[in-house]
Amino acid sequence: MADHSMSFQDTLAQLGGEDFLRDLTEFMLNRIMEADVAQRINADRHERTDERETYRNGFRDRQFNTRLGTLDLRIPKLREGTYFPPFLEARRLSEKALNAVIQEAWINGVSTRKVDALVQSMGMTGISRSQVSAICRGIDERVKAFLQRPLEGEWPYLWLDATYVKVRKDGRVVSVAVIIACAVSLDGRREIIGMGIGESEAKQFWLSFLLGLKERGLQGVKLVISDSHRGLKAAIQQVFCASWQRCRVHFMRNVLARVNRANQSVVRAALQQVFVQSDEKSAHATWREVAHQLEKRFPAVSEMMDEAEADVLAYFSFPKGHRVKLHSTNTLERLNKEVKRRADVVGIFPNEESIMRLLGAVLAEQNEEWILQNRYLPQQSMAEISRVDDDVIEALPLSA
Repeated sequence: MADHSMSFQDTLAQLGGEDFLRDLTEFMLNRIMEADVAQRINADRHERTDERETYRNGFRDRQFNTRLGTLDLRIPKLREGTYFPPFLEARRLSEKALNAVIQEAWINGVSTRKVDALVQSMGMTGISRSQVSAICRGIDERVKAFLQRPLEGEWPYLWLDATYVKVRKDGRVVSVAVIIACAVSLDGRREIIGMGIGESEAKQFWLSFLLGLKERGLQGVKLVISDSHRGLKAAIQQVFCASWQRCRVHFMRNVLARVNRANQSVVRAALQQVFVQSDEKSAHATWREVAHQLEKRFPAVSEMMDEAEADVLAYFSFPKGHRVKLHSTNTLERLNKEVKRRADVVGIFPNEESIMRLLGAVLAEQNEEWILQNRYLPQQSMAEISRVDDDVIEALPLSA
């Protein structure tokens, strides 16, 4: 292993002033992580050795709150496998956020008996407004940094979906849309790249959200996967020059809603013939054949298929190994369940800021888990996306 004593002495000489201890601690923790990774992969940075097990793959920034102040850490990433420093707590942020939201609701007099019971079980009796404000301020800063971070590189695949939570507004309890965006970068890694809150899923709301993603650096989008909400479709068409994949699961639900229960299995089996095809040409041919077969008995289904063919089968234009994860919003459906599970503990949020605080913290932690996991799509297969003909990446059709 290399001798880093000189670089340490040089760095120590440069440290000073009021933040000496904070800077020294930050430096030492980053060095500890470097040493830990070097031991794990059996190689120092740039070292050539037969014992090397994998390579470093850049860093991800993480803030660490301590008594000395907030430390800016750079956690090493690996090409294969994962690394997370043992001195960090992966689940700490969202638990603090949940506590802060419950405390805020309790202090503002909007708690239910369920919230009161939670407050007492957490031993929060007698907490002051200033204490709650201090807790919230620290969490809000970290969530804001996560949700507004710059987006670097290209992101070929983008998933969009929304869920609803209840919040108090102007003396009433209303439902608001919480929209979430996740994407896969060219190295095959999946990340949560945005979250927004609005009164409805109108076009203007989605348009503002998507333009915000572009301003932060989102580029290279070739396929957007979402449900068939008209406002969302119009916003996608206006912001991105990309193909649009209508969620296959949502489409199937919409189709079966037009069929009586006794015939649903027949229609479902017929449509499944399309989705098991191995290439784009045979998928489209089978789609039209199935639509023709169903026309007499189920004209409404046949009409829906005629209108949705290009949208539901868009994923067939992309690499075969990616299709199983491109045809639906399932990657966000599971995430939405976790979001709803945490939101259900609160029940009714006291304000929109508390929604952003708690759910933003949940998303930040989930994003860390995704980064620590293996790549969502194999890195070597991502190069195949560039072979997709430009003719395929066309504007979104206006049809519903």
